[in-house]
Amino acid sequence: MRPSHVSRAVITALAVGALSAAAPALAAGSHRAAGPNHRIDHSTSSNWSGYAVSGFGPYTSVSSSWTQPAVDCARTPTAWSAFWVGLDGDTTNTVEQTGTEADCSKGSAVYYAWYEMYPKYPFNYADRVSAGDSFSAAVTYSGSGYFKLTLSDTTRGWSHTTTQRLKSAKLGSAEAIAEAPSGSGGVLPLADFGTAAFSGATANGSLLTSSTPGLDPITMASGGTVKATPSSISSGGFSDTWYSQ
Repeated sequence: MRPSHVSRAVITALAVGALSAAAPALAAGSHRAAGPNHRIDHSTSSNWSGYAVSGFGPYTSVSSSWTQPAVDCARTPTAWSAFWVGLDGDTTNTVEQTGTEADCSKGSAVYYAWYEMYPKYPFNYADRVSAGDSFSAAVTYSGSGYFKLTLSDTTRGWSHTTTQRLKSAKLGSAEAIAEAPSGSGGVLPLADFGTAAFSGATANGSLLTSSTPGLDPITMASGGTVKATPSSISSGGFSDTWYSQ
């Protein structure tokens, strides 16, 4: 299956000591990650929902803003969801991404922020994240394999910028995605996030619109069941709606 979204994962403390203790853990030695798009067919994925653009690269920058969704952990007591922007992953095997997590761990909501240079493990930020926080994010290629990843919680007033290197990156796509992360056994149950609202989504500095060359609206589905799907996009704005875990 062709990769389409960058991985954003929570790795157990045994695997990566830098992970936040608040993140819901899988079995010891396993990990949860946001990875490349698992394509079922054109515009359908088992783990991504949102918008990607490819075929007219190289793609050297992507950005968007979103409101952190509140997950319904009564409906999906143990489940995961992630919201991010990234480069690569839709037509390539790497993803350079940053975003937020909204998970349910035994009926309790868990929120946090991260960046990931897939296939490397993700890094979780320690800053507090709550449902309703406003986020802005950007990933920019600086040359020679270096990427600048910026994530800001404008509600709480914190921001992080990190420079990371991934020499194998192909700059083959740019995307704004709601994702069902994956574990060692495959795609994990998708937490009921209701609706995630993205705004100002850009690729290579231009707002994404329905006429953007190479634009692909991606619906998340499994076994014929739609799990999440994006609305139409206008001036970089769209919403993504949960339907099933």
